[in-house]
Amino acid sequence: MFRWGVLSTAKIAREHVLWQLQDADNGVVTAIASREQPRAAALAARFGVPHAFGSYQALLDSDAVDGVYIPLPTSDHVAWAVRAAEAGKHVLVEKPLALSAADIAPVRAAAERAGVLVAEAFMIVHHPQWHKVRELVGGGAIGRLRQVQGAFAYYNRDPDDMRNRPELGGGALPDIGVYPVLATRFATGREPLRVRAGLVRDAAFGTDVEAEVTADFGAFRLSFYVATQLAARQAMVFHGTDGFVEVETPFNAGIYGDDRVVLHDRGHATATAFRFADVRQYRLQAEAFARRARGEDVPVVSLDQSLANQRVIDAIYRAAAHDGWEPV
Repeated sequence: MFRWGVLSTAKIAREHVLWQLQDADNGVVTAIASREQPRAAALAARFGVPHAFGSYQALLDSDAVDGVYIPLPTSDHVAWAVRAAEAGKHVLVEKPLALSAADIAPVRAAAERAGVLVAEAFMIVHHPQWHKVRELVGGGAIGRLRQVQGAFAYYNRDPDDMRNRPELGGGALPDIGVYPVLATRFATGREPLRVRAGLVRDAAFGTDVEAEVTADFGAFRLSFYVATQLAARQAMVFHGTDGFVEVETPFNAGIYGDDRVVLHDRGHATATAFRFADVRQYRLQAEAFARRARGEDVPVVSLDQSLANQRVIDAIYRAAAHDGWEPV
């Protein structure tokens, strides 16, 4: 069994990921760390985890851990991914891995020196609904793809939340803008050539709270918006000459709605729905990561993929600073 350590008692770990790591058929959580040992101990007791550490480094030094899941604030991802790799641990790190493409280089170097796996935790690529989208789009079910539209929004005005603190890597683009970009790249196998964008920043927080983006992929364009101060919504649509595909809950499947992909024909006369019941995408992600760490040829989000995605986000920020296109 792959022995997981969790670096932090963050909300995403407590509510979404930790129990699915425990539920995986090839892994078990053996350690939890926090900057405050009582917090680690309380979460460990809740999930039946045998080891609780009062520092992240203590967990990395433990022989009871094969790999770590890192849900720390974004500003800490690179540093602790490097430290974990240097400790000989495989690393699954929450998205975004970094706040700029250049910051990924030390992570790659540390992983290569230690001979460990480092992957970004984009759980959506393990959900079968996205494999169905890729199959439909790539197989010609909608004809020639011309337009992709996306939206991801939620409402959060908590000044203490890391998403609203620029020093911790907050902002709409790092938190959720990465998803429409990654999903489109995954579903189409194509890379954008250039982007244009507009941003709205919160006067008090200083973070980007809205972004409107167009990405030119050559054969088609992706247009999407993300926001952290709008009513909750998620959607992705792939529109072609012969039909279109809707992904009803593209990112937080099972939370914002049903796991369902709908294929519409050209005349909007018929629709075929593909439903995916009781999918635990964090569990699938954990199982795939553990298998890859053990040497199986199983797809994960590679550092090359992370670098390509972050280059798009970097280009969006540059584009938002002027009126016009910015090359990726």
